[in-house]
Amino acid sequence: MFTGLITAVGEVREVSVTDAGREFVVAAPYEGVVLGESIACQGACLTVRETGPGWFRVAAVVTTLDRTVIGHWTVGTRLNLERALAVGDRLGGHLVQGHVDGVGVVRATAQHDDAWLIDVEVPAAIVPLLVPLGSVTVDGVSLTVNALPSPGVLQLSIIEHTLRHTTLGSLRAGDRVHVEADMLAKHLQRLAAPLLTP
Repeated sequence: MFTGLITAVGEVREVSVTDAGREFVVAAPYEGVVLGESIACQGACLTVRETGPGWFRVAAVVTTLDRTVIGHWTVGTRLNLERALAVGDRLGGHLVQGHVDGVGVVRATAQHDDAWLIDVEVPAAIVPLLVPLGSVTVDGVSLTVNALPSPGVLQLSIIEHTLRHTTLGSLRAGDRVHVEADMLAKHLQRLAAPLLTP
């Protein structure tokens, strides 16, 4: 379980293909990383297979590769990172599972006063789970839905702190991003489905 508050921006240093899947060595400033630990990398929960001073190794299996853009990571790719939430930690963002629900496509970015606006086209299955001022996770970052300006489009309003401490400031039209809908919305949708079926 995560909060969507990014604690470091790491960088892919090595990419390889092994029996475990597509493996990545990620440079990160974390201390005390242990084998089997979960780390959200660009919003996808991955398991640490190996670790050393200033780095850790994770692998993505074919199921994960099919649902994310992880297969396109190369040496030098920058990643939003968050270690799993510990009991008693502050919950400053919202409850995030690190399960990518779909891949969105950035349609536009623009400066608006002191905020950076990002419009993201999201998969149809995610649209019913979005509400203005509700929670959403994009590339691992806990964000507020600023608006739903057109069908299938989510608008984000990014503050200066988030631009400086995540990879979101480098997004441009055409970039693909990981989107995780609010966990409570997903459960409510599932529970309500029988009542809404004709």
